[in-house]
Amino acid sequence: MDINEVSKIKEKYEQFLMSKKNVVACGIGYKVVQGKRTDELCVVISVSRKLPEDQLAKEDIVPKSLDEIKTDVQETGVIKALKERTDRWRPAPGGVSCGHIEITAGTLGCLVKKQGNILILSNNHVLANSNEGHIGDAILQPSPYDGGTLADQIAILEDFVPINFESGPPTCPIAKGVSRLLNFAARATGSAHRLESYRLQVEPNLVDAAIGRPSSDDLVEKAILEIGEPKGVNEGALGMKIKKSGRTTGLTTGEIQQVDATVRVNYGLVKTALFTDQLIAGAMCAGGDSGSAVCDENDFVTGLLFAGSETTTVINTIQNVMKLLGVVVDP
Repeated sequence: MDINEVSKIKEKYEQFLMSKKNVVACGIGYKVVQGKRTDELCVVISVSRKLPEDQLAKEDIVPKSLDEIKTDVQETGVIKALKERTDRWRPAPGGVSCGHIEITAGTLGCLVKKQGNILILSNNHVLANSNEGHIGDAILQPSPYDGGTLADQIAILEDFVPINFESGPPTCPIAKGVSRLLNFAARATGSAHRLESYRLQVEPNLVDAAIGRPSSDDLVEKAILEIGEPKGVNEGALGMKIKKSGRTTGLTTGEIQQVDATVRVNYGLVKTALFTDQLIAGAMCAGGDSGSAVCDENDFVTGLLFAGSETTTVINTIQNVMKLLGVVVDP
């Protein structure tokens, strides 16, 4: 019997099946026997909870077959409309929208511990507004761009590793003096243009990372959306299969293509920062995914996603993140 014939039988009995207690779906699939899929087409009936027949009313028992087609009852639990990652989540898992009150949007990475305290891990530019934030600032879930307000505060900024940008305020008196002199000359000639001196930063970065302290521990959970609870940490290696769960692109997978990479990252129109000892993978992210925890195939955290392009994803090693923030990923 082909799938079209089975479909006609399913449609014939659909209302009858859906009226039974615990039945949440019915469709066409292959019959499973002792945990193994066979090649026999059947009508699959999904139930919220699979119970022995003696615990069911007679009218709620699913027949073994419908006409000449067998049935297969499978437990799926209650089927719910999935919340968007940009929605408000309580408790909030890793992989959902989160950020400092002054940013647009980022991702809650995962939970970490420091001196026994549960904290949320993400990027500096997500939780600390690229060095502009102050300890104690509000962290929202969802992020401001996704409608988050102070009523959605989930944590406060606990700590961050400052980002060394490649330019900064001048400290050289000669540079300051020259710019003042030239600007004086520009004013004297009626020019509307001015010169500004700046200091080049040569010290590279290892991480773009920050932590927040939840307002209470029950507002967050260990699990990362569509990944589960991290089992610990693992060092990233060339060719390692990885995955991440982020606010914008959800669950994506990839492979570490480079290790020990030095990368120049653009932070807006004029600010750049140099990072060393980074992991690089292919296309796995988009704007708003910053802060996502990156895991290997066995759910061990290997890094913290913080930058990328249409073809590239840049990841801090989790070892550098833990060392500089003094935290651990607690399995």
